[in-house]
Amino acid sequence: MRVLLVEDDARIAADVGRALTAAGYRVETCADGEEAWFLGDTEDYDLIVLDLGLPGMDGLAVLKRWRAGGRTTPVLVLTARGSWSERVEGIDAGADDYLPKPFQMEELVARARALIRRSLGHAAAVLTVGRLSVDTRSMSVSVDAVPVPVSPLEYRLVAYLAHQRDRVVPTPELLDHLYGDDDAREANALEAVVARLRRKLGGGIIETRRGFGYTLASDGG
Repeated sequence: MRVLLVEDDARIAADVGRALTAAGYRVETCADGEEAWFLGDTEDYDLIVLDLGLPGMDGLAVLKRWRAGGRTTPVLVLTARGSWSERVEGIDAGADDYLPKPFQMEELVARARALIRRSLGHAAAVLTVGRLSVDTRSMSVSVDAVPVPVSPLEYRLVAYLAHQRDRVVPTPELLDHLYGDDDAREANALEAVVARLRRKLGGGIIETRRGFGYTLASDGG
């Protein structure tokens, strides 16, 4: 899952980035309101974590421009502003959730998981597709209730497919959501990860739709 973190405090950005990365997300960061607006308007993210006190353009203005432009990406607002009226203003501007500073990283990660799940129509923390289950809290995978050990990259792939279980995910989209800009992004690298997962999960779990992409079998094979 791909997350945009917008925070101008370098220490907070580093701490939040580490927590989200450890929770299985691919995190991109920026510290300027204008850049944040551009990225959120032109790139495809599963979640945006947005600080309100930004240089260049205030976070609230960024949020309003995204919503006015039809961008529906879930947004978790972070702010040191304590007034209830400012929190109401942020929610009315289109924020999906609000977390005042200081906060516990565990709470931020839990809220992030919930926002992403709800945006894709999932209520429970455990995503089940056929014989496959993905626990987004423990970052664990099982088939027929038997745990399957997976690497962080393998987890991100199968978790993304589980979140998108009702459709075929195109290869370019999977590459965007799995790899950072400095990582290998070739389709054959993705095919290698899929091949490893198939050996671990067994046949019939991950389906290839030639010319389209990948999906999870609803009957589990």
